[in-house]
Amino acid sequence: MSLPQLRLVLAISLDGRLAPAQGGAAQLGADGDRGVLEEALAWADGCLVGAATIRLHRSTCLIHRPELLAQRRLEGRSPQPIALVVSRGRGLEPYLPFFAQPVERWLLSPGMGQPAFDAHLSLGDWRTCLAELGVRGLRRLVLLGGTELATALLAEGLVQELQLSLCPVLLGGRHGWVSPLAPDLSGQSWQLMEHRPLGGGEMLLRYRRGTPTEA
Repeated sequence: MSLPQLRLVLAISLDGRLAPAQGGAAQLGADGDRGVLEEALAWADGCLVGAATIRLHRSTCLIHRPELLAQRRLEGRSPQPIALVVSRGRGLEPYLPFFAQPVERWLLSPGMGQPAFDAHLSLGDWRTCLAELGVRGLRRLVLLGGTELATALLAEGLVQELQLSLCPVLLGGRHGWVSPLAPDLSGQSWQLMEHRPLGGGEMLLRYRRGTPTEA
């Protein structure tokens, strides 16, 4: 069974960081990055995001541009992609603003579901989980992080596309977009699909996974 197409979408600093050295919510990306992020969300049926990322930002990303909302309406799709929250632990606190956002919410976890979510999928191995999402009609997924979730899916070779907004700032520290504990990823090759300036010194880089290279 074919798996959903999975695109990792991130804004990163020139030194490959997602957040300041002291930690906290990422503040990267200006109007140009926001535009291509919303385009990716409009393309997607679902949006994978770690529970820790939702907890840190207190909400998920939404489509706001009228033309993108109209496009989804013409295609017979919901205004927003389904928020697929990944949790290996305690899930999410129901008081978070995330639960007031106009979006369908599914929980992917190895444990029980939570009443605040619209659906629950048992999270075992990733291939089985993604296959189940495909069976449920989610054929295109964006992955918004965090680092541990992105690294896990990259390590299993399940990410087909990278969409990186390169922002003109250096952050330092240890908060990179791939975990320092990641396994060897050098066997994966990536082919450049698109590169263009987004304004404000930001650059969009899009890559497609190529044929695996020999170790």
